[in-house]
Amino acid sequence: MGIVLDSSVIIAAERQGRSVRQILEQIEAVQGEIEIGLSVVTIAELVHGAYRTKTPAQRQRRLEFIERLSSDVPTHPVTLDIARLAGRIEGQQEAIGIRLAFEDLLNGATALYLGYEVATLNARDFQKIPGLSLVQL
Repeated sequence: MGIVLDSSVIIAAERQGRSVRQILEQIEAVQGEIEIGLSVVTIAELVHGAYRTKTPAQRQRRLEFIERLSSDVPTHPVTLDIARLAGRIEGQQEAIGIRLAFEDLLNGATALYLGYEVATLNARDFQKIPGLSLVQL
């Protein structure tokens, strides 16, 4: 069992001035020793946010944070199997009138494929993914 970190958790911690190490230590304090991972989609979301900052200094600080995060936490690609799983989930959910944000869908499918939970501050959207377990930190 492990945890895939959603961007909401990372962004909130970074805005509070926490380092990558402090974020990982907090998770370990709450969850015990557990595998922690990221989806490449989360990295894309974080980089997107870095380039929307108001100053070059903020952008640089966030990009350095993202580099540290991606070097300290295993980052999982969206594989063909994960893409198929995401497509199935999205199709099944849309057939019953439930729409999913594409980034959340891919992060959730990555976690399901790995047998992990998702740590998020955005439970409302991730709860729309059947079978996905959530962790609130």
